[in-house]
Formats: sequence, structure tokens, C-alpha cells
Amino acid sequence: MTETQVLCNGRWLRLMRRGRWEYAERTNPGGAVIIVALTAQNRVLFVEQWREAIQSKTIEMPAGLVGDLAGSRDESAVTAAQRELLEETGYKAGRIEYLMEGPSSSGMTTEIIAFVRAYHLTREHDGGGDHTENIVVHEIPREQAAPWLLEKMREGYSIDPKLFAGLYFLERGEALFGGK
Repeated sequence: MTETQVLCNGRWLRLMRRGRWEYAERTNPGGAVIIVALTAQNRVLFVEQWREAIQSKTIEMPAGLVGDLAGSRDESAVTAAQRELLEETGYKAGRIEYLMEGPSSSGMTTEIIAFVRAYHLTREHDGGGDHTENIVVHEIPREQAAPWLLEKMREGYSIDPKLFAGLYFLERGEALFGGK
């Protein structure tokens, strides 16, 4: 068995080496969650924020870390999704359904990302994130979501390809995963 070596420890990440392979390991126990959310007005929820790692504004679906808060080590992806959806967008979900999970970038990190679908949304506040974030909420008509993302990409925003997986799950998730 090849020895694993810690190269650097951070608050949320640890840089590791196993043999000649270097990778980032998430230090929070639950990975991350992406929330596919559609309002009663048939609008897809996206969030815009600055991401320091890539030095760019991004468009994302609401998302966040699982088990990252003090005392929440055993938090589920569904519980984290409820918290992150409300914090980032101001919407509360009547129901959240787990769809699937997988690696965010299997050649670079141990991070596992879960996709969930949020149903029966009610607006509680304007959103915008916590005190460390400056999130802008976008509500885009469902049929215009993909072209809108492409336009934002042309404007210079970073668009994570996983957004298109989220839109696919919005259209076919119930058939694929048996949603109610």
C-alpha cells in the first residue's frame, strides 16, 4: 500500500500526496449539496457570487457544504440543502428530495456532491447569503434557463457545467429517481 502524506492543512481543505498523486481532501465530513429549485411561477433559482479561487463571478444553483457548522457533523445533505436554500435565496422548501451524489472532480479532490430537488417553495426573505457572502438571486423562467446561462457565459461569468446536469434533473429527475 502506498503511503499517504499530508502536504498542507487548511480549515476546509487538506492537500495530500499518495505516491505521485496529489489531491485535495475535504475536511468537513459531508461534502457539498447542490439544490435544484423551481418556484411556483416556474422559475429556476440561480445564485451569483464572486469565487476567489477562480477570480471570477459565477452563476450557480444554490449550494453549500454539508456538516460545516459547529455541532452539525452528522448533518444530512437534505438538512444542509434546507438551510442553504433559505440562507442563499430566501426560499423555504416544503420538501426536499435526495437525487444522487458523486465526485465533484475525481482526479483532483475527495469532495462528494449531492444533488437534491426542492419542492413547494415559499418566500421567507430576500436571501443573499450569510454575513460573509454577497449573493445575488436570479429567478429565471424555466424555458429560458439554458439560453440565459449561455448568455451569462458570453458576458464573462464562470458557469459550472453541473448547472446543465441540474437542469436535466429538473426535466427528467422524477422519471430517473422516482420523485413524487
